[in-house]
Amino acid sequence: MPKAAFHLTVSEGKRLVAKAVAAMPEVRRAIENGTVVICKGSTNAYVVEEVLGETIDKPMYLTGNTQPSRGAAPMTSARLPDVVLERGQRRDDVTAIEAAADLKPEDVLIKGANALSPDRRMAGVLVGDPTGGTVGNTAGHVIGKGATQITPVGLEKTIGGDLWEIASRVNGDEPVVGSMPRLWISQGQIVTEIEALELLAGVEAAAMSAGGINGAEGSTWLLVSGAEKAVGSCLTLIDGILGEPAFAG
Repeated sequence: MPKAAFHLTVSEGKRLVAKAVAAMPEVRRAIENGTVVICKGSTNAYVVEEVLGETIDKPMYLTGNTQPSRGAAPMTSARLPDVVLERGQRRDDVTAIEAAADLKPEDVLIKGANALSPDRRMAGVLVGDPTGGTVGNTAGHVIGKGATQITPVGLEKTIGGDLWEIASRVNGDEPVVGSMPRLWISQGQIVTEIEALELLAGVEAAAMSAGGINGAEGSTWLLVSGAEKAVGSCLTLIDGILGEPAFAG
């Protein structure tokens, strides 16, 4: 079976994942006949671009985020409105949290993650807001109303260990020195670069190494295999993604 390998930077991975999320049948159906809620986040900023077919100022589509503790270049504090689509039309009168209260079984909510355990098919979300933040105020509606939650998350967020056990330690009642976020285990359908390649190109994919230098920090090497035509289509897809600028670049 033909195979190929390539590496993607973090931003290239986000673009690939976003393309896949925008192409998912459940997302396309909800755009046509229901509601799609795209919560703020770095990967979801790419999802917004792929779903709307337009470029946005991605650093303006964030809530909490992780940057260098010292020496980080300043980023804008301005924020774009949440993207909520009802039958394909933008609704500027509601936030993602407000829209979640009216979800129906055919609707989709898209929420990213900060931690990933690919083997266990689990993802975690950091929560810094004492009221629960976006995930704490939407997850109950998604589950209770039978809607679909999709979790786009890049392989660069992979961590070792059992996320349930880690969350129990993070969220335990031991005294906290300083301030720290909590960790919420996401119930969404996880979409990484692996699922994206399977969906968009029809290949089997696996991560084979990670890391890099000179702007490739956080990169992931991916191995793909499949029919010759599928591998060729995959490489064509990747060629169109390579060179994606860094998130704040």
